[in-house]
Parts: sequence; structure tokens; C-alpha cells
Amino acid sequence: MEQTLLGISKKLLMQGYALMGTSGKSEFPSAANIVAIIKNLRLLLFPGHFLEVHVSGPADAWHEQLLYNTFKVLSNEIETAFNSSQGARVEHANGIAEKLFGCMADIQQLLYKDAAAGFDGAPAAKSVDEVILTYPGFYAVFIYRVAHFLFAQGVPYIPRIMSGHAHSVTGIDIHPGAQIGEYFFIDHGTGVVIGETAIIGNNVKLYQGVTLGALSTKKGQKLAGVKRHPTLEDYVTVYSGATILGGETVIAKGSTVGGNMFITSSIPPKTAVNL
Repeated sequence: MEQTLLGISKKLLMQGYALMGTSGKSEFPSAANIVAIIKNLRLLLFPGHFLEVHVSGPADAWHEQLLYNTFKVLSNEIETAFNSSQGARVEHANGIAEKLFGCMADIQQLLYKDAAAGFDGAPAAKSVDEVILTYPGFYAVFIYRVAHFLFAQGVPYIPRIMSGHAHSVTGIDIHPGAQIGEYFFIDHGTGVVIGETAIIGNNVKLYQGVTLGALSTKKGQKLAGVKRHPTLEDYVTVYSGATILGGETVIAKGSTVGGNMFITSSIPPKTAVNL
């Protein structure tokens, strides 16, 4: 029995190598490395909040080394993701990684606005720092902000690996293609789904179990690139368990969608929709 299982294992392993090429090197990004990149980016964006070890020596030198190491790993993973000709993909991957790191201050400012929205909108929060440190909704939005940047640059695989990690940790599923404005807050968060073509304005708040989904995906790949998910304009609040579907559905500025509502048509401005 053991010999049989060993034989099957070797056969599967060799088939895997055949798919990857003769080198046995994976042609896809490493999920473990992507998670490590997320962790390092959080350290870089929020210095002092997530440091797990005592830093000996100058803090600036440690910070620079972390930044350099993260840049190299990210660039290598982007290179692997593109899987094109060696010279072109190295240059292209480095360029995208440089763009991301060049925009880190802007991403940081966006995230501080998200954290401020979390504090302002949650009476249970004791401080903005508590939101950054402990709120799963904020963690999911942090990952989304980074993943969305890479998605907009056309990077394959990595943005979805990032969003998949956020989903597995928080229960919040935000497609990196969604467009989300400033001061965005997800309270509690578990079960929130935001589809690829959703558009969310500024100062929007969602509670747990909210779905911003498509009316139908029966046509499959024929719908790729088509707006399938709703638009939420500025200052919209959607309470727990609400489902809002359809690419033409617009929840206009200042409206509120009550808990467990099922919405498939547009809502005018400053409207409260309840059961």
C-alpha cells in the first residue's frame, strides 16, 4: 500500500514539474511571498503599530532595509506573474514596483482617512489607532488599496491573491477591480462582498453581510468587462444583510439602505429604504 501511494505521489509530482517546465520552478507567484509582502507593507505604512520585534540599531536603517527587501520580492513576484520574455518582464516588473512604492505616501493618506471614518462611524472605537490595529474591515480595505493599485497596472494573479488572503482572514471579499473613494468604512465586516465593477463614492459605510453583486452571471466570460455591479454615491450607508445587484443600479448620494433589503433598481438621493 505504501509503495503504491509513493508511486502515485511521484507520478503526480512529475506531472506537476512537466506543467511548470523542466526547471521545476513555479510559473505562478508565491502566495506565501505575497502574504509576506502584505505584512511588510503594513509595517512600512503604519510604523510603530505592527512591529513584532525589537529593532536594534538606527530605525531608519532598518526601515530602508525592509523597504528594499520588500521591493525586491514584489518585483520578482510581478515578474513571475507576467511570465513574458526575460528582459522585458524584469524591466516592466521593476517599473510597476517603483510606481507602487512611489505612491505609498498617497495610499497611506487614503488609509488614514479610512481609519478616521472608522473611528467617526463606530461608537465602540476608542481611537483611530484601535481601528488600524484591530478592525477587520480596515485590514481588508488596506489590502484592497494595495491590490487595486496593482490591478490597475494590469498585474496578473497577485491582486487576487491579496484579496483572497484578506477574505480568508476577515471574511470580507473585495475584488481589487472595484473603485472605492475616500473615507470608506466596513463595520464588523464578515460576509461583505464587493464585486469587480462596483463603484463606491466617498464617505460610504457598509455593515456586515452586505453584497454588491451582479444580477446574473449566466453568460459567463461574455460579461467580462461589462459593468455588472452597482454604484453607491457619496454618503451612502448600507446596513447588515442588504443585497444590491446590477450594473445599472445606483444608490444616489445621501441614501440609506436598511438591513436585509434586496435592491435591483436605483434609489434617488437622500432616500431611506427599509422593510
